[in-house]
Amino acid sequence: MKFEIVSEITDIETIAAGNSIRVLTLLNRKYGKGRWRKKKGIATVKLLDGSFRIAEVHWYEAHGIGKRDLKIKFPFLD
Repeated sequence: MKFEIVSEITDIETIAAGNSIRVLTLLNRKYGKGRWRKKKGIATVKLLDGSFRIAEVHWYEAHGIGKRDLKIKFPFLD
């Protein structure tokens, strides 16, 4: 699902780090070696149909590489 984040991401938590990340090998191969963490937070997103939703967003992040592979996991109904 394509989306655009239109607000600041809040309530950020680390879900997994290092070898706990299932796709660690893929991340290292695709974006480079780093200290990868899987994170989640809450943000307002704009969906393809133009509607706005508050959603839980998940992504992978490494220092010097930044946020990669953002996904919406739980769009909340307003």
